[in-house]
Amino acid sequence: MEVDVLGPLAVSQKSASIVPTASKPRTVLAMLAIRANRYVPLSSLMDELWVTEKPASAKTAMQSYILHLRKRIAATACRHPDGPLPAAKDVLVTLPGGYLLKATDDRVVLDTFELLAAAGHRAREQGDFQAASENFAKALGLCRGRVLADVQVGPHLRMEVERIEESRLNVLDRRIESDLRLGRHHELLSELRSIISRHPTHEGLCAHLMLALYRSGRRSEALDVYQRMRATLVSELGLEPSPALRRLQRSMLVSDNGLSELNVTWDVSTF
Repeated sequence: MEVDVLGPLAVSQKSASIVPTASKPRTVLAMLAIRANRYVPLSSLMDELWVTEKPASAKTAMQSYILHLRKRIAATACRHPDGPLPAAKDVLVTLPGGYLLKATDDRVVLDTFELLAAAGHRAREQGDFQAASENFAKALGLCRGRVLADVQVGPHLRMEVERIEESRLNVLDRRIESDLRLGRHHELLSELRSIISRHPTHEGLCAHLMLALYRSGRRSEALDVYQRMRATLVSELGLEPSPALRRLQRSMLVSDNGLSELNVTWDVSTF
């Protein structure tokens, strides 16, 4: 079983998709997929499907959704040319009070993403910015779009989606920081402008763009990025930029030579 939630839901057995088209079974599968190889309580599945009031038939309906998913798993197993695959009940396992979706360990894309991200963070802490950049880039390369983009999410999935999206943004931030330390400021400019258009109030990314522009000999543009960030923060959130971002702006105003050093980055989250 192969499981990928880093984009539209993709769950397949030997390349044959088992993702249903109906909304509620798809949501059930998404819950099992995002926690692949881990126990998912029946109560959590029902809370995800019926946020306000559960119908009297909720438990029966859940059993029918599980049966529907098992039929899809069984259908792909029967069609496989290499012979029979594990029985559906051994893939979508019933446990006391809940279920578990068994997947091949190296085929759970979210797990691979998290392993690569962890390797990147370790390399960064050790000062190996080349390895950090490479691991972060590999992790980001697994992302196919918004997490569970084609699934109707409830409270549990929404929390998981927000957690993963925040982790992905953090990995992106750290990859860019690593690339800045490697002197890749020219190559980052176009990417950073595109990212900031989607995250206009992210001060860390703004600082990265300012630093990349400054090191590219474009100080006035770097200062203009600050002014636009400040205007957005004031108009949308009623906030001034953080002290760290203001210090970066002041350093650029006085042409601080230290900003040109590759070992200098400006991580606003640490201030």
